[in-house]
Amino acid sequence: MKLLSLLAALPLSVLSAEKPNIVLIYADDIGFGDVSINGATAVRTPAIDRIAKEGINFTAGYCTSATCTPSRFSMLTGKYAFRQQGTGILPGDAALIIDPAQPNLPATLKKGGYRTGVVGKWHLGLGPKGGPDWNGTIKPSPNEIGFDFSHIMAATGDRVPCVYVEDGKVVNLDPADPIEVSYGKPIDGEKTGVTHRSELTMDWSHGHNNAIVNGIGRIGHMKGGAKALWRDEDMADHFTGQAVRFIRESKEQPFFLYFALHDIHVPRVPHPRFVGKTTMGPRGDAIVQTDWQVGEILKVLDELKLAENTLILFSSDNGPVLDDGYKDDAVTKLGDHKPAGPFRGGKYSSFEGGTRVCTMLRWPARVKPGKTSAALVSQTDFPKTFAAIAGVEAGFPDSLDQSAALLGESETGRDHVIQQAGRLSIRMGDWKFIPGGKGERKNQKTGTELGNEAAGQLFDLSKDPGETKNLAKEHPEKVEELKKKLAAVR
Repeated sequence: MKLLSLLAALPLSVLSAEKPNIVLIYADDIGFGDVSINGATAVRTPAIDRIAKEGINFTAGYCTSATCTPSRFSMLTGKYAFRQQGTGILPGDAALIIDPAQPNLPATLKKGGYRTGVVGKWHLGLGPKGGPDWNGTIKPSPNEIGFDFSHIMAATGDRVPCVYVEDGKVVNLDPADPIEVSYGKPIDGEKTGVTHRSELTMDWSHGHNNAIVNGIGRIGHMKGGAKALWRDEDMADHFTGQAVRFIRESKEQPFFLYFALHDIHVPRVPHPRFVGKTTMGPRGDAIVQTDWQVGEILKVLDELKLAENTLILFSSDNGPVLDDGYKDDAVTKLGDHKPAGPFRGGKYSSFEGGTRVCTMLRWPARVKPGKTSAALVSQTDFPKTFAAIAGVEAGFPDSLDQSAALLGESETGRDHVIQQAGRLSIRMGDWKFIPGGKGERKNQKTGTELGNEAAGQLFDLSKDPGETKNLAKEHPEKVEELKKKLAAVR
């Protein structure tokens, strides 16, 4: 009876399809306005645009947080990160924060007959409490929460350890040169971005001055593992190669690939063949590199004749940021480019630019091409929605089945989205409410407007997408309505 109820609730287009392959390409720090289909002219993104043109471009797609770790947590677990302590931006030696005993997206799809893989940036912790053993077998890892294959970086490109980990083992690690990691005191004999700043190939603007790897200062201290260290310039090629490998090895059965790009997170060190492709310096060139990675996935799907029944979704973990710790000309060479598009704020911000991100979906077998949708969609709903599309019954704390909206069969979507930055905000319909409270208005290091005001802020996004006119005093009844809804969700 439960299965019949599940089937009855699905859109007809889902019921009539074979289980699709699902490819989730998750960029890092890409803003709504960083792609050409959303208005960018200083950079061209033909592969990303292709997904939108051959499917749906969502203009109201949201990640759950204005920073990376909580967005990734919510997207994979279907649970708002604010419900669990320790889900803020993690250090590189943090323990795994996803409980293997709780429902999550990869485990659910695996139960439904999918081969599951993750490639790229992880940043959800590894190992038990106290952190991972870099020189042994790392458990728990993505493999313990439902991924059959994992080839990842532990955290971010600007955090140590600067090594790849495949299925719980550091790649190319020489046992005679063990890895030592510290997020406290410096390691004896270690060069840092402070003591040896003149040796850096990319200087730091704030933070990012601990261990030096590949001529770049990082967050955290590291020693050893010389043969295992990545080369930043080759990272996009490396991860894309692993993603293509997974697709080729999985082509005989339904598969789910979570391809978490490092680009365009700092340090931005695109491969030499992309350097100079834009006038915006490394940040702009990294966007071109991002688009190339998307194109390689589309290419292999075409080659293997898998494109027709593959659902591919492109999005980002949060909004854009320019100076996020390195002197890479992101600010000085920006020109007229608007990374967040028409929206205010960016990474770290409660304004729309912090969480309103690129969201494009293509599934040729079931989704009509060339559609633009204003449906309100949240990444929190990916687990329940993908489970429904795959025909797997599953429950998640905050995830809703939004398959009708994501497949272009409904313009409604969610009735509200929760946005997490320094505080929780809510959008319901066209109205957006940011509660009042303490906090600086602007991040002085990154230059990001944070949306912090002592009094609450109310915006009508249908008339004011840039959140320039606070209507809280004119509409106190709307403020109270959104306050109550936000309190109910908490």
